Amino acid sequence: MPTSSPETASSPQLRRALGLWDLILYGLIVIQPTAPMPVYGVMSTRSHGYAVITVLLAMIAMLFTAISYGRMASAYPSAGSAFTYVGRELHPAMGYITGWCMVMDYVLNPLICTILCSKFAMNFFPEIPYALWVVVFVTLFTLLNMQGIQTSARINSTLVAVMSVVILLFLVAAARYVHAAPHDGIGFFTRPFYDPKTFSVRAIMGGTSLAVLTYIGFDGISTLSEEARNPRRNILLATVLVCLLTGLLASIQVYAAQLIWPGVQNFPDVDTAFVFVAGRAGGHWLFSVINVTLLVATVGSALGAQLGAARLLYGMGRSSALPRSFFGAIEPKKRIPRNNVLLVGAIALIGAMILSFERGVELLNFGALLAFMGVNVAALARFYIREPHKRWLNLISPVAGFLICMLLWLSLSWRAKVLGLAWMTVGLAYGAYNTRGFRSELVNFEIPDDDDQSRIPAD
Repeated sequence: MPTSSPETASSPQLRRALGLWDLILYGLIVIQPTAPMPVYGVMSTRSHGYAVITVLLAMIAMLFTAISYGRMASAYPSAGSAFTYVGRELHPAMGYITGWCMVMDYVLNPLICTILCSKFAMNFFPEIPYALWVVVFVTLFTLLNMQGIQTSARINSTLVAVMSVVILLFLVAAARYVHAAPHDGIGFFTRPFYDPKTFSVRAIMGGTSLAVLTYIGFDGISTLSEEARNPRRNILLATVLVCLLTGLLASIQVYAAQLIWPGVQNFPDVDTAFVFVAGRAGGHWLFSVINVTLLVATVGSALGAQLGAARLLYGMGRSSALPRSFFGAIEPKKRIPRNNVLLVGAIALIGAMILSFERGVELLNFGALLAFMGVNVAALARFYIREPHKRWLNLISPVAGFLICMLLWLSLSWRAKVLGLAWMTVGLAYGAYNTRGFRSELVNFEIPDDDDQSRIPAD
């Protein structure tokens, strides 16, 4: 006789169909194979020409953090987010701070994409002012999101395949260029790792704090816990392997770029430096191919980022953590959080006019690194402090992840830390006021799905 109740038997369940390689592919799609290309110029300049070291150091930090994310995903398989992990394992107020970091990251992502799109477009049409391109792209993203237009998974997968081909073309062109170019023997190939004339630990740590952007998105794998086969094993493995594969691929790309454009020579435009490196290696055709590829990819990222930020703000408005009448409103026809789409667009417009790409990356990483530190502490508390059987791995991994992320956070510029701390102060003060000193229920920082939105009437 079956022991399950009729209600349990008839309740729909998510299908556990995703294997390990499905999860890895998903993570690589989210991060994108060309992830180091947009940030290459700023991290190379900040590190005095040691971009490959910054990418590898950032990978080490993310590997330890990935272990913490993977383990916490097994503990909370249906609610995977840094907010949940920190809030439940440490303290609701700390969870709220972590969630507020997530808000900053989501809001800044469209801003960064707007800057990049404008700079890529200027590489083709330099006679059109940067400010006008910013207006064009913000308007484009906002109007498309107002219509509820989203890129499909098939388009994203196709774009990743195109990116992979473009990377292969670049590496072939780089190999031919380096083979033909005159150089001074083995020192030419080792100089991207060490040159006593320019090596600076402080500069490299500053560059590494920017290189973290290369890996942003790996934590998204934890949201698939309910659809993964053997999630306790595969979520952890996939998260770690995605960081490792991303780091290795990114290191090859930036190492090749450093051989083509050695040292700290000035780039024509530091924000789109990689396309100029490609142009030196393969000529104008490769310059154009990579510029177009990155422009299209960034447009797609901006569309998703703006809607994601709008939906996160909607979730906060729906739970009255922000004024519900504005943030919790849904446009009835398109069923989108219209007010939030417009607000995020306005922030991107203003921010792209006054912030540099480097400063925007720093601010995004300010929030991301704080969230990563929180997840590492949460993993330490759950799997070592509260565990009766102490294992050294459960101590070393989260502590190493926390310390490295903290060191990178401290390596951010003082301007980024001042702006980031101002944001955190506003969020903490509002959260304390709204929850009577964090004594009442806190906001859920999870992004609501489309079904949730369709069930909530507009205010």
